[in-house]
Amino acid sequence: MSDRITATSAALELIQKLTAQYGPVIFMQSGGCCEGSGPLCMPANEFKPSPSDVILGEIAGAVFYMSDSQFSFSENTHTILDAVAGSGGSFSLECGTGLAFITKSRLYSDNELKQLKPAVRYGY
Repeated sequence: MSDRITATSAALELIQKLTAQYGPVIFMQSGGCCEGSGPLCMPANEFKPSPSDVILGEIAGAVFYMSDSQFSFSENTHTILDAVAGSGGSFSLECGTGLAFITKSRLYSDNELKQLKPAVRYGY
């Protein structure tokens, strides 16, 4: 089966640092509003997913959620979580670390699409 999300080693390292500092974390990529469409990292106990939020998968123990509206644009692409030099979103835990979480994507191959795990919505 093909995964919907993976992460670079830089992202994995930053997740481990943030988890050590804040406890379990999650990601939410909404596709608009306050912080744009960048992924937000937040303490797991401070996030309440909506019933339509899509669970892309888990990265280093952190569940990655995407809003249904954002997912409708990216459901045929593989999402790659990365951490790059820069300033993270002001609502995201990496703010002030000198790094920012970003997502990149690539189209699935025909073979990957055939093996793709179905999307899971939080409330269903």
